[in-house]
Amino acid sequence: MYSAPVSASPPLSPQIEAFSPSAVRYIKLGQGGAWAAEALANGTIPVGFGEIPHHLAATSAWDEARNLLLTQQYRPSTVTNWLRELRDFYELDRNCLWCTVADGHLYWAFAHPEVFANDSDGLDHPQRYRTTVDGWHRHDLAGAALTTRSLSSALLRTASYRMTICTVAHQDYLIRRIRGELDPLHVRANVMRAEQLALTAEIVRQLDWRDFEVMIDLVFARGGWQRRSAVGDGEVDVDLLVTSPTTKEVGWVQVKSTATQATLDEYLERFERDGSCDRFFFACHTPKGPLTLPPRKNLHLWTDTHLAEAVMDAGLFAWLIDQTR
Repeated sequence: MYSAPVSASPPLSPQIEAFSPSAVRYIKLGQGGAWAAEALANGTIPVGFGEIPHHLAATSAWDEARNLLLTQQYRPSTVTNWLRELRDFYELDRNCLWCTVADGHLYWAFAHPEVFANDSDGLDHPQRYRTTVDGWHRHDLAGAALTTRSLSSALLRTASYRMTICTVAHQDYLIRRIRGELDPLHVRANVMRAEQLALTAEIVRQLDWRDFEVMIDLVFARGGWQRRSAVGDGEVDVDLLVTSPTTKEVGWVQVKSTATQATLDEYLERFERDGSCDRFFFACHTPKGPLTLPPRKNLHLWTDTHLAEAVMDAGLFAWLIDQTR
């Protein structure tokens, strides 16, 4: 087996900190990622291509390597692809950014230019490898994890490439993510969302109590909750009873245009005294002073921004605009 110096958590080098790759390549660490665990731990970048002797690749004898493969009856297109990939592996400099996907993360590294032959026998082991400059990384330069869930599917499609080494179609996106930079469109969208949330909260605060109750009813309905009582009817202590068809939980919902902490405490006491419901919701668009609830998972306080987010997430912004006519 091959080995290389292991660095537990080395600091990023100035070269990587500047982060201006000369090229970007995606590489599979063995068939089905078979070499990934060892390569990530040892800080190496392994490849196979055992059909091509190391001495030919190391001396750039690509024509001789091509002739050797053709005499072994490999298809010309296969030979061309293998040589292109292996030539990248031997000739790309230390400023080439290498990346791969393993364990639910995107890993990246820079590598020293020298390629080492591996003395292991058999095609199930890598026949050659390069050592990384300072190990494989799975965080961006700001320290955030590069999980596959957080990355564009357009980038991750590269991982399904059938060969071993390939260029990355979305290099700008990948480099920006590793630098910890946000997409300018993402920044603009967040600014617009913040403005929309502020506007939504302002409109909600102007709602008549009847329209406010209807809005809360619609929020729960859009969220999949089923109403068990008409709004404001059927129960003395509660404005709305709702049930989740998936969890079978019963929600106890109180809706107030204005309320003090004393009012909130009174309704919480009623909820606890009733004892038949699983969750307590208190919605108030214009509280008189700060409102708080005990830090329990089944207690929910909706005011200001939370109300605005609930309206937008439920797709009720157009309905809310209609209430301003």
